[in-house]
Amino acid sequence: MQEFCPFCYTPGVALDYFDLQEMRRNHPAWRLMYADNGPLITSFLDRAFRTENERALSESELSLRLEDFLFSLREIEGDDAYPRAARSYLDEWAHVEKGWLRKFYPPGSDEAHYDLTPATETTLRWLDGLFERRFVGTESRLNTAVQLLREIAGGVEENRELRLAELTRRQAEIAEEINRISEGETEWQLDERGLRERFFEFSRTARELLSDFRAVENNFRELDRSVREQIATWSGEKSEMLERIFGEHDAITESEQGQSFRAFWDFLMNPASQDELSDLLDRVFRISSISREKEETRLRRIHFDWMSAGEQTQRTVARLSQQLRSYLDDRAYYENRRITEILSHIEKDAIAVRHAPPDDLEMEISDVRPDITLPMARPLFSPPLPSDLTSEPVTEETITIDSEALFDRIVVDRRRLLQNIHDTLATRSQAKLNMILELHPLQEGLAELVDYFAIAAGSTHAIIDGEATATITWRDRSGIHRKATVPEIVFVAGERT
Repeated sequence: MQEFCPFCYTPGVALDYFDLQEMRRNHPAWRLMYADNGPLITSFLDRAFRTENERALSESELSLRLEDFLFSLREIEGDDAYPRAARSYLDEWAHVEKGWLRKFYPPGSDEAHYDLTPATETTLRWLDGLFERRFVGTESRLNTAVQLLREIAGGVEENRELRLAELTRRQAEIAEEINRISEGETEWQLDERGLRERFFEFSRTARELLSDFRAVENNFRELDRSVREQIATWSGEKSEMLERIFGEHDAITESEQGQSFRAFWDFLMNPASQDELSDLLDRVFRISSISREKEETRLRRIHFDWMSAGEQTQRTVARLSQQLRSYLDDRAYYENRRITEILSHIEKDAIAVRHAPPDDLEMEISDVRPDITLPMARPLFSPPLPSDLTSEPVTEETITIDSEALFDRIVVDRRRLLQNIHDTLATRSQAKLNMILELHPLQEGLAELVDYFAIAAGSTHAIIDGEATATITWRDRSGIHRKATVPEIVFVAGERT
């Protein structure tokens, strides 16, 4: 019998032996799996972050929860179990050698906060799969797979007739279903098994989507760290460094991951999409077979958790860009100061040798001939234009001044604009600037539009999306139709803006 060779065997998924050995030593997810306190760590982190869909917890809050969790375990396993303090465990889990928690200080806060790392999320998802499922939903997953294949095939189809034939077939299926429902048939309704199967598939996808945000944030932080390392070790021209940095930033923004996240964010920030998601979730959780599930409290408002996680990712990207700009400004300041010091040393040395120049002083001249400018290459003389002057004095009787022009000023009442925003948000969770202007048109034209941007820039409940644009139209005082293309603003309901 031929002996099994671990170096030669190639499974369906290419897992290299040496890569796995290196991953076993260094990957945080693998280290968590064989850690001595692995059950303690995974069960507590799952309860603290994933059960309530928490994005980040302060050190005091997380320490208090861990102390309660350890106390309950000591009552069962004895007082000697887990003897260390909660903060000691948290510091160990957030250490760079472990990498199971991310410890950071949010802007404007002097207290440390903790969040799960993507490696920990991967471990928790894998552990979810170890527990026996109530049943395996093959039908819903097959429908999802077939639907994805249809979208892929239809998305690249170049033959117009084939595409029209496919759309016609789907139209005929829909028309046939409408006729059956009109005749009183109810075969289109899902039974309890089908409902629960599709709900479990939605639950798994919704939870995985939340964990994906942590991976996206981590990718942006890795990009920021890589850029800072390039700046610190760069020895070439500064213009080349800036061109390389901004080129990488544009490459990330326009990458498949960046475009996918922007498309997801645009869909989620659309008020129509939010209303549709809220209506669908309310209708689903009114079904008795689904309302009994434990996931109800986590999933009933899952789209708001998606919005919160997406907003945090957007703010992380904006904060990293601001920090990078400050870092570049600091480097420019130190470079300018160094240049000033060098010039000062040169001046001191020049003054020291002014009256006693050295005998061996030599100077190089770039050229031995002066530059010659041909006479015909000079521009021709252009005489100034004559101006007609009058010496007659202007008297009060010969001129009429309209004094109304002194009082015809544009005044924008910001309180009225704030009230417009508040009234629009009274019946919805958020609103775009276009929606507000449809209900409350511009009265003072461009000046009032600029004031809306000033309100959004100074508010914590507004987002200015530089990637998306909106077209604003109005009529000025003279009746002329005006139009402006501006970045899109989204106002979110909260405290009074």
